[in-house]
Amino acid sequence: MLTALTLLALLIWCGMIVFHGRYWQAGPILPPAPVGLRLPAVDIVVPARDEAESIGAAIGSLTRQVLPGGAAVRVFLVDDGSSDGTAGIARRAAEGAPNPLTVITGADKPADWSGKLWAVRQGVAATSADLILLTDADIAHEPDHLARLVAKAEGGRYDMVSEMVLLNCESIAERALVPAFVYFFQLLYPFAKVDDPKSKVGGAAGGTVLIRRSALDRIGGIEVMRGALIDDVTLGRAVKKSGGRTWLGHTTRARSIRLYPHFADIWAMIARSAYVQLGFSPLNLLGTILGMLLVWLLPPAAAIFGHGAARAFGLIAWVLMAGSYVPSIRRYHLSPLWGIFLPLIALFYMAATVGSAVNHMRGRSVMWKNRVYVEGGS
Repeated sequence: MLTALTLLALLIWCGMIVFHGRYWQAGPILPPAPVGLRLPAVDIVVPARDEAESIGAAIGSLTRQVLPGGAAVRVFLVDDGSSDGTAGIARRAAEGAPNPLTVITGADKPADWSGKLWAVRQGVAATSADLILLTDADIAHEPDHLARLVAKAEGGRYDMVSEMVLLNCESIAERALVPAFVYFFQLLYPFAKVDDPKSKVGGAAGGTVLIRRSALDRIGGIEVMRGALIDDVTLGRAVKKSGGRTWLGHTTRARSIRLYPHFADIWAMIARSAYVQLGFSPLNLLGTILGMLLVWLLPPAAAIFGHGAARAFGLIAWVLMAGSYVPSIRRYHLSPLWGIFLPLIALFYMAATVGSAVNHMRGRSVMWKNRVYVEGGS
């Protein structure tokens, strides 16, 4: 029985690595915008709630974006009930910058909207450009980042271009778990499949989403996902389902400023949306647990404690597992030896997912920025 299960795990690993959209790659990455290219104007929308620690760097970088040809860039910050001086810090960060900043004081949130999406909705309503960049208040951008995004959208006639930004990876907790967050995200939404018009897989990475107004109008605007907790993926799926062309990749030109110094911080980040991803379904949770036990934990267990063919199959599967993780950890300039510990890392993510389900079953709502969220509104 053990030999058969370990062989099954090995076959699954072979299938994922060969046929699952090259999810393990640390790319694609956008090149610089071609010299001499004239690009259209862009409006940028930034929702923010109590982001005093990061908003200065984020707005300072956005108001200093440069588009070839001198096209206009405008930044709209929606202050969603902040109590820490977020708006004032943003205004000071934009002083002397070439791109204007407009601060919008957010209106009271309707009951069926998530706070972030209600803020985004208000920001989008203030824009007029055909291209809109949706980005977060905790991300700093290099001056040429926007130009790369727009050049990709214009050159490839994409309706939406999105990127996974570099996440902070300095503390021991971040080094152990942050590259795996990106790895598992790509496993769920292989970038090559998101980019393939023939594939039904849709997705986006919320830190950087450049979208055409026509594509947003075609799906019914931000309103169609008003209560979504995983809003980036919901948006990407909606755009692709409507017939839009989407592109998802990595970037080295934008970085998250948000810190996750402790394991508990990353646990909370995972638990906030893991059970949402499973559709609040106990059956999906059970399937996920059984699948992770088979694919992630059985191979190293068989390699260490098994005998004969079971040990051989387990060892080969473990090597494939570790090897598939190397591009992700090298992207963060970490030792490839971290790949050996991917089963333990997966166990942490599985436990946090179970914790997410337990919180939901006990009636503990999702909390973010002192606001309670539930799927479909808050």
